[in-house]
Amino acid sequence: MSHTYNIDDLRYLMSRLRDSDTGCPWDIKQTFKTIAPFTVEEVYEVVDAVERGDTEHLSEELGDLLFQIIFYSQLGAEDTVFDWDIIVSGITEKLIRRHPHVFPDGTLQSVRSPDLVFDVKAINKQWEETKKRERAGKGEDGVLADIPLAMPALNRAQKLQKRASSVGFDWTDLKDVLAKVKEEIAELEVEITRGDKVAMEDEMGDLLFSCVNLARHLSVDAEKAMRSANNKFKRRFEAMESLASRERLSSMSADDLESLWCAVKARE
Repeated sequence: MSHTYNIDDLRYLMSRLRDSDTGCPWDIKQTFKTIAPFTVEEVYEVVDAVERGDTEHLSEELGDLLFQIIFYSQLGAEDTVFDWDIIVSGITEKLIRRHPHVFPDGTLQSVRSPDLVFDVKAINKQWEETKKRERAGKGEDGVLADIPLAMPALNRAQKLQKRASSVGFDWTDLKDVLAKVKEEIAELEVEITRGDKVAMEDEMGDLLFSCVNLARHLSVDAEKAMRSANNKFKRRFEAMESLASRERLSSMSADDLESLWCAVKARE
């Protein structure tokens, strides 16, 4: 039977890996910036396992992500800027503050009345107001403040739009959103005709931003929809490869490839 470890064991392991005399050379040389790309990768692997319904590997991927947080806490402790306890205490305090409908006295021990009927809209409004006060406390007074530049572009576009919508800057009619998408397509077509690469990129960005806006108004997560489309394309293309050898695919005509693609779609 394998040994069962706990969070303290993982923290001890991390300190051993970072030991300047007996630790791992790779782990010793890492910094906040160098491990950040690995953190992003681990987040995507967690999301991928969730979307594939792969619960068998989800626990493993969550462990990899947890290790990233442990790594950051170790680096923070070494630099005496924060540590594991500060991270845990901070998120607990913040969640208590953001859930007054669950913790009415602002303490972890307080309990709401079981007869209380929740008003979801009021709770969401209260959540946003709390976050707004938190941003102001950090000196981030702008409506669009604190939205990370490093977020995936579709996610960031959707969040920018949602935040702007919170102050009334938004379309109210879906037809207007659709019209904007069509307008951006027309503007892109003009630049394609002109052959202006810089303008094409600019208009392409506007079109994508408008498509994200349309997705938001349809209550569709743009990033999730894009991942789904990517997966669908991959699945169909691999089905094409199974119907014709990879070598033959590269030598097929455009019409034959289109016929093969249609055959794959028909099978679905």
